[in-house]
Amino acid sequence: MAIVGRLEAGGASLEESLALWERGEALAKRCEEWLEGARRRLAAARNNGEDEATAS
Repeated sequence: MAIVGRLEAGGASLEESLALWERGEALAKRCEEWLEGARRRLAAARNNGEDEATAS
């Protein structure tokens, strides 16, 4: 949020704005990776739960 706020506030040089943008993009990518990992773990847990329910 701080990055977006700094970009929206203006006043930063073009170089600083580009650096902030790149940092924001890198953070967004990392968050997407974490989210995808969580989705995979949740899917695996659901499948494991279904396997155990059908085995009983």
